[in-house]
Amino acid sequence: MALTGDRGHVVRQRLDAFFDLRALGTNVRVEALAGLTTFLTMAYIIVVNPLILGDAGVPLDGALFATVMVAAVSSILMGLYAKLPIALAPGMGLNAYFAYTLVLGQGLSWQTALAAVFVSGLVFIALSWPGWNVREKIVRAVPTGVRIGVAAGIGLFLALIGMINAGVIVASPATVVGFGGFSASFVLFFIGLVLAAFFLIRKIPGALILSILAVSILAFLAQTLGWLEGVVFVPDAVVAAPSLGTFLQLDLVGVLSVSLIAPIFALLFTDMFDSISTFVGVTKVAGLVDEDGHPKNAGKALLVDGVSTTISGLFGSSPGTAYIESAAGVEQGGRSGLTAVVAGLLFLPFMFLSPLLGLIPAVATAPVLVLVGLFMMSVLRDVDWGDYEVVVPAFIAMIAIPFTYSITEGIVFGFIAHVVIRVLNGKVREISPTLWVIFAFSLVMLVI
Repeated sequence: MALTGDRGHVVRQRLDAFFDLRALGTNVRVEALAGLTTFLTMAYIIVVNPLILGDAGVPLDGALFATVMVAAVSSILMGLYAKLPIALAPGMGLNAYFAYTLVLGQGLSWQTALAAVFVSGLVFIALSWPGWNVREKIVRAVPTGVRIGVAAGIGLFLALIGMINAGVIVASPATVVGFGGFSASFVLFFIGLVLAAFFLIRKIPGALILSILAVSILAFLAQTLGWLEGVVFVPDAVVAAPSLGTFLQLDLVGVLSVSLIAPIFALLFTDMFDSISTFVGVTKVAGLVDEDGHPKNAGKALLVDGVSTTISGLFGSSPGTAYIESAAGVEQGGRSGLTAVVAGLLFLPFMFLSPLLGLIPAVATAPVLVLVGLFMMSVLRDVDWGDYEVVVPAFIAMIAIPFTYSITEGIVFGFIAHVVIRVLNGKVREISPTLWVIFAFSLVMLVI
């Protein structure tokens, strides 16, 4: 119901005062539309995240509840505390690392992986604590090439996973991987890819979620006609009470192992890279930077990001992180934390729709994984391809992630390559003490 009369005027005045809307050149209506736009651009995570976590054995209904709660609580907190128009949710890439590296690759239980998420969040909070400046030292120490290479490598990894899930790429004893052949699944995947690309080109809000819905309908029709089998499951009900099947299920005893230092390290650094690049990008577009060009309230924003990862482990999801899709809301005019609050609130009703997940087949979400991979690959435009000191470590990190099927290995290879190349090039003095510590830790991780 719209706010009208004296009551509505008072509410708008209070929102204006709290979020400083007038000074930012915006108003409640613009912020609400911006929040809706941000929500629509990232709503696909409501479907995609539970399905990815489901591959690791996480109960789908519990994963959906966790996804919604992490997105809602984190985004609202970002808006109220950091007062930035940046929404958060379980991160793409981080969920792939959780499911395909930690659980399926290293054999952890999903409960132990949740504990690793929780611990990495606590470390993130500690590093982001005001006055400590540890986070700033780490950020300055991380080579640009490694940061870019890891982001692009995760993009390739997501694209690979998407094509595997759709059956486009299959294992081959002769060539390691190969084309899965022409099939109904391949046709649906291609239709979804083209539809999503078309929606993106036309700048239609909710492009990715619309693609998922369209392919799901086509998959249902194909299954009805007998062209597909066992991919769509019709639920008995449309709504259901939120499931707490993943809430507080983390195995804190299982995480107390030396072998889990590397996964926690990888979660921490991947989350940190993702968050920092998002904050820099979105605040730059919104004009929310200080006189030195640094994002406003960056310390508070990173602290919220750490809290988001911590509560992700508690609710039962892979780490939450800031979403670059927030830029869509900024383009719509969003300039304050009210944009993030609105986006967060819009997630809440979807906690009741877990039965509908059975209607979404993997082939419907596969094109989205490929396109999210494309978005992450866009960081390569910032690379100076003539500077081999930067390019070589970036390239090594980028290809190591999909080829080893491990984000951890990509991070480790990238750091080691950067330091070794700098040493051989006579630039030992340019390597900071913090980077030497990270290099030593990377060597230990590689040996372990």
